[in-house]
Amino acid sequence: MSLLVVGSVAFDAVETPFGKCEKMLGGSGSHFSISASFFTEVQIVGVVGGDFGPEDKEILDSHNIDTSDLETVSDGKTFRWYGRYDYDLNVAHTLNTELNVFADFKPKLSDKSKSARLVFLGNIQPDLQREVREQVPGAELVALDTMNLWIDIARESLLKTIKGVDVVIINDAEARQLTEIPNLMKAARTILSWGPKALIVKRGEYGAALFTDDNYFAIPAYPLESVFDPTGAGDTFAGGFMGYLSSQPKLDDAAMRRAMIFGSVMASFNVEEFGTARVQRLTHDEINDRFRTFKQMTHFDEIPFERALVSSR
Repeated sequence: MSLLVVGSVAFDAVETPFGKCEKMLGGSGSHFSISASFFTEVQIVGVVGGDFGPEDKEILDSHNIDTSDLETVSDGKTFRWYGRYDYDLNVAHTLNTELNVFADFKPKLSDKSKSARLVFLGNIQPDLQREVREQVPGAELVALDTMNLWIDIARESLLKTIKGVDVVIINDAEARQLTEIPNLMKAARTILSWGPKALIVKRGEYGAALFTDDNYFAIPAYPLESVFDPTGAGDTFAGGFMGYLSSQPKLDDAAMRRAMIFGSVMASFNVEEFGTARVQRLTHDEINDRFRTFKQMTHFDEIPFERALVSSR
């Protein structure tokens, strides 16, 4: 039951049509690890600056996240992202990015981290993802996320990294951009042909889809009347997905499908407030209640179709 995540720990400043927040805990590693911590033991590898205070670290510590491999550069500043969303909350507008200590990030894995059963390679430079992958040869399942920037400027490195992982988790636009194929089904088959055992395509408010060589499984998004801030929803989804898998003794198709639901459940909570605030105070009862609602939403009876005979007069 051990899960390792390598990714960014950041401070975000976000404005949406429903409010704004000048500083909140963000980054792929933060969103992922807090989400996954409800299911399993999580170790995080990342880097922060001297401005990452005790109150910030306490957020991770309070969820029993192992931060022993979270490096602190005392004379540096933590990665910061400034963004805005308009009424189309599927599109984030980056106003400014300050990489700070993250610009020189070189993941350092302890022996404990290297022995993790499952590994998630967050959205970092593909060469770094591959270096981490090579340090965990015994991992039972390794997943990665990426983004349009790396597809644009480091595509060959990314393709090489994808060949060495088990699961790729990206959104639909990234899948099309990566393969240069507009049809999502064809794009998925192409990515699977590169080596991964599974591809998960995140589709925002339209849900998510799981592709393997033998199966296809799609789920809707949880219906919400109010979406406040979508920042980190994809990493929160990945945290729920990987966290649940880490809690399971067998990583088969049935477990993957349940993990998809738990990932969507966690993401649905994430968007209800700024940053990690809503997920931080979740309870297992809330998670299970929403999981059961998901099951009811997607269940239907198997009744064979019988053609009605219409008599003519």
